[in-house]
This record gives sequence, C-alpha cells and structure tokens, in this order.
Amino acid sequence: MTFTAQQIASLLNGDLQGNPDVLVSDVSSIENGQTGTLCFVCEEKYLRYLAATKASVVLLSRELEYNGETSATLIRVDNARGAMAQLLTEVSQMLNPKKHGVEQPCYIADGNILPDDIYIGAFAYVGNNVHIGEGVQIYPQCYVGDNCVIGDNTVLYAGVRVYHHSVIGNDCILHSGVVIGADGFGFEPDAQGVNQKIPQIGNVVIEDDVEIGANTTIDRAMMGSTIIRRNAKIDNLVQVAHNVEVGQSTFLCAQVGIAGSTKVGSHCVLAGQVGVAGHIEIADNCIFGAQTGVAGSVRKAGMYQGYPAIDAANWRRSVVGFKNLPELQKIIYDLQRKQ
Repeated sequence: MTFTAQQIASLLNGDLQGNPDVLVSDVSSIENGQTGTLCFVCEEKYLRYLAATKASVVLLSRELEYNGETSATLIRVDNARGAMAQLLTEVSQMLNPKKHGVEQPCYIADGNILPDDIYIGAFAYVGNNVHIGEGVQIYPQCYVGDNCVIGDNTVLYAGVRVYHHSVIGNDCILHSGVVIGADGFGFEPDAQGVNQKIPQIGNVVIEDDVEIGANTTIDRAMMGSTIIRRNAKIDNLVQVAHNVEVGQSTFLCAQVGIAGSTKVGSHCVLAGQVGVAGHIEIADNCIFGAQTGVAGSVRKAGMYQGYPAIDAANWRRSVVGFKNLPELQKIIYDLQRKQ
C-alpha cells in the first residue's frame, strides 16, 4: 500500500515542506529510516537524526524548531506521535477490514437476535439470552456464555472466553486467549483443614473503550462485580482478581497481578510485573515502576518503586546504598578489628 506525502498531509491536516509526490509504503524509526518509509519525531533529542535520515517522509511536531537540511519531506503536525497513530489506524482498517456474516460450523442458541452487520467466526459458541450490539466481531473458536452482553463495535479475537453474565461495553478489543469471568480464587478451610470452594456468584463488568491483551484473565466477583472502567488498557498476561476495580484510563502492563477486592484509581500506570496486595486502595495518578510490590494502600498521587512500594526517588537512593553494602561491610569489619 503506497501513499504520497501530499495524501498523508491532507489526511492529517499537516503543513507539507518538501516534495509532495514522494512515495512511502512502510514505516520506520527515525534512526533506521530508509527510502520509501515514513517516520515521526516528537522529541527534541531526535532532531539530530533529520540531517542524515534516509526516510522519505517525516512527521514533525510543530512545537519543535528545525532549520537544518534534510532530504526527507517534512509534514508538520500538532502531535507527531498522535498523527502517526491516526495514520496507522487508517492503514490498519484498510489491511484488516471488518468481516460480516456467520461462518459455519458454529453454535448460536435459539432466540438470540443478531445485528445485520455481525461477524461470528467458525466454531464459535454463543449461549442463551446473549445481547450482541451492532458491528460486533466474534472471531473463530470464541465462547460467549449465557446472559452476556457484548456492546457495539466490540471485537473478540480468536479463542476469547467470556463466562456467563459478563458485561462488555462498546468499542472494546479483547485479544486471543483472554478469559473474562472465570471464578475468583476463593476458598475457606473447614474444621478438618480441607479447603472448601466459596461460590463466586458475581460477574465482570467491562466499560466502553477497554483493550485487553492476549492471555489476560479477569475473574468474576464473589458478590457484586469486578469492574474495568472505561478507556483502561490492559497488556498481555495480566491477572485481575475477584471484586477488583480498575479505574478509568489506567494502564496495566504485562504480568501485573492484582489481588482480590483492591481498588486501583484512574489514570494510573502499573508497569511490568507489578504485584498488588488485596483489599487495598490506590489513589488516582499513581505510577508504579517495574516489579514494584504494593503491599498497602497508596493514598497520594506520585511515582513509586520497590518492595514495599516507596517514593521512587527514595528507592533509587536506597538501591545505590544497597549496591555499596559489601564495601560498607568491609569497612565496618576493618574498624572492628582495629578496636
């Protein structure tokens, strides 16, 4: 698929500087730009690559000043990263257009009303009393249990499992292997010490515009609902336990684990392998660095790191001290011997 610089500038409402007829058919980073590729620059530290890049077209944020020479055609836009995302969205829709129709074999319980523009792939299963919105895409080998709701324009990629009574909003994307609504991990030892299962009779509610990465699991509540608020973005291999609430526009990166009945605020970022204890609360606008262990409630916005989680700046200073412990220990032993 090939575009001219002029076509791209028109699509993005950008200001073109250079050859409007130059062609691009691929994307690249500014450091590795080659003829026929498009890249973007949104930070000042990357401006130095413009002079030598072989990329044919570069999206450049208007706030950045560059008066040097470059062989690339520049397209100035308000936000180069956002413009690249917009362009890639357009290309993605061309490369992977919506599908329509019901493939066979599949199973759809009697009585379900399907929109005209539905897509249900081969070997999918749709249970009783399922409400499916307009424009929904259910790829092959998906399972949708009884009494579920799937909102408008939501996509379930191949192999997604949605257990009974789960509610998924509009414009959501669930990638392959996602499991929504499996039982929460609830057990209670009896008098003989045998672990007895506590029935999990709640559900999962996923609000609008949520994306969930491959092989992530979100457990149903014991009572009430496990809730993923609107515009939250969840990476691959994440575990969200029963009765958890994840706030609006929060990011959960790969291998995050959140224990039961914890409430995570809005606009938070939990980086890779962050572990969160159960029955605690995390304030809005918190950022937790990779492998942080959140053992107690965090009531103030900020950046945190370490286990247990502390202010990130304090953690960095502590790590420096930890690295120096062998040398400090040697100094102490020397002092003891001299006494």
